[in-house]
Amino acid sequence: MAQPNPPASQPCIVVTGASGRLGQQLVPLLKGLGASIVVAGRNARKLGEMFPEDIACSYEDIVRCAAGADLLLHLAVLNNDVEAPLSEFERVNIDLTLRVASLAKSAGIARMLNISSTHALDENNHTPYAETKRQASTELARIEGLDVVQFFLPTVIGARLSGTLAALNKLPAPLRLVALSALSALKPTVQIDTLAQAICQTAIQADAEDRIVSDGQARNFWFRIAKRTIDLGFALVVLIFFWWLLLIVGIAIKLQSPGPAIFAQKRVGRDGRTFTCYKFRTMRLGTPNVGSHDAPRDAITPIGKFMRSSKLDELPQVWNIIRNEISLVGPRPCLPIQTQLIDERRERGVLAVKPGITGLAQVNGIDMSDPVRLAKCDARYVRLQSLLLDAKLMIQTALGRGSGDRVGWEPLGR
Repeated sequence: MAQPNPPASQPCIVVTGASGRLGQQLVPLLKGLGASIVVAGRNARKLGEMFPEDIACSYEDIVRCAAGADLLLHLAVLNNDVEAPLSEFERVNIDLTLRVASLAKSAGIARMLNISSTHALDENNHTPYAETKRQASTELARIEGLDVVQFFLPTVIGARLSGTLAALNKLPAPLRLVALSALSALKPTVQIDTLAQAICQTAIQADAEDRIVSDGQARNFWFRIAKRTIDLGFALVVLIFFWWLLLIVGIAIKLQSPGPAIFAQKRVGRDGRTFTCYKFRTMRLGTPNVGSHDAPRDAITPIGKFMRSSKLDELPQVWNIIRNEISLVGPRPCLPIQTQLIDERRERGVLAVKPGITGLAQVNGIDMSDPVRLAKCDARYVRLQSLLLDAKLMIQTALGRGSGDRVGWEPLGR
């Protein structure tokens, strides 16, 4: 077996698990993008027959056959669709992963890319697959001397669908595309071509970080229509059937403290454009125009505490919904003066989506006092955005999950 020596412009990628469903589709795509491939696994002969144009080796021969490669792409995994004891999941998803990482380090491979699933991101998912993939991620992060990056994938859409999607293969091409678009509106997906491009990019770029790889919903017609319909439906229900509640809350605010009932404030929306956000006033007149976490705690009124905990202060934002400035679910809009958060969100693509009244960060208790953590959570929402996730977040908000933005400091003398 000759050692690969690709041109500098072509990354050399070692692929484990290439004989699997995902690997068989990815290898040709990676080669089409200019990568040279070394396939590694338990049975080098079988791999050589499957990929006759590529270098094939056993795991033990990675050091000899792939020394100095740019990337080791680890696809070998035991998925949830396999019935096996926990010990077998641990053997494949943890022990084999760490063994491959050790071999990559010994071979002087620049970076290891471990492929995982978005199921592993859900701490409430206790399936053998999710548990073992999370443990493997923790162990990989402790390895010194090897740059480990992890991709978390939703449903991968390939040339031929498999699993629960296999029935769609029988549909005519136009209907199949419509069905896939509708499916992607419900649950996040990623086209295998998008994944291949992301892998090649990770092989050649200087810095890379863990990420969720998905197609997002920016170009999904069905998602945009459904999300806008839900938003407008909610706004109209509030205005038509609960106008009396808006009136009562407004009067209560006026009776308890001087000043207007409605608080108008400039916020940063989609694409970084500013808009005027409307809320019921929960703080005393004259409170500095800063983020809630930077405002004094005694600035909030007694009724304001109740409104913030019950989310009633958000109701006037139905006008922002009607104006298409905000959605029910999305990253919370920040103030123009919160430049660090704006920069972090812009870098992660968060500003490409409409902000929301509630969102993933809010129901998880992450507020604007930690811009980096908030931007990362917002980016996760953008990558996982779907109608089912939005529905879940709305239900969690209605049930009281998340306490809203924290009000910051205690004045001296109190």
